[in-house]
Amino acid sequence: MKTVLITGTSSGIGKAAVKHFQQNGWQVAATMRRPENETELGQLENVKLYALDVTSNESVKNAIQSTINDFGGLDVIVNNAGYGLAGPFETATEEQIARQYDTNLFGVMRVTREALPYFREQKSGMFINITSIGGLITLPFNSLYHGTKWALEGFTESLGYEVEPFGIKVRLVEPGGVRTDFAGRSLVMTMEPNEQNAYSETLQKVFAAFMNPERQQDYSTGEQIAEVIYEAATSESNQLRYIAGEDAKQFWAGRQSMKVEDFNNMIKDNLGLGKGVEA
Repeated sequence: MKTVLITGTSSGIGKAAVKHFQQNGWQVAATMRRPENETELGQLENVKLYALDVTSNESVKNAIQSTINDFGGLDVIVNNAGYGLAGPFETATEEQIARQYDTNLFGVMRVTREALPYFREQKSGMFINITSIGGLITLPFNSLYHGTKWALEGFTESLGYEVEPFGIKVRLVEPGGVRTDFAGRSLVMTMEPNEQNAYSETLQKVFAAFMNPERQQDYSTGEQIAEVIYEAATSESNQLRYIAGEDAKQFWAGRQSMKVEDFNNMIKDNLGLGKGVEA
């Protein structure tokens, strides 16, 4: 029976992934910052909860070692923990910038670095890093979030060259919009929503478009993304990227088929920020 460790499992994609792997016969280490608050996952057979704060080296080390000790091994790590920081870059504080990178990027690096010696010794293992379609394209007022996800894309792709000789695989799963609480509990703003400054008018237009119920109808469920994560974990192919969600696939197809300037103009037009792409 294989074992997977998943970070950020208290809600959304992470929680759905725990259930999906468990239902398919895996042993699952469900990690989160406060496992004492979780009442559902701990009741599942072959699922154990562990405290893991990706911003703490000691927490990462303890969770990985406890997983190996309790389950007798470790085969796959899903680096899912993360959150969004949105709003004008100019209004972001040093603390907000540091926390965004410490969680979304350096957190993945901590987990990866801690697990690598074990995977290398057993000559097998897989890292699945959950980035975002926002690691391949950009939207307004998400510069710091995109910065972490684009960096994670490059880190993962390059890491693959290094670890392949040891039988270790890396995968990227890039969801589009997901109907979870990411835009609520997992979204932090660099300015107060009602704050008035030079960016207020443009920001309000962008967020009105993002929160449009019609746009959210195209979003995936956490369960649908979990299915893609499981596919990445079990596929025999060498596929690196898994675009997850119809909206993400449409974004990526457009980005690949258009000039950067035309794609960006299309984004601005869709958000009411500028002229559309000329025919």
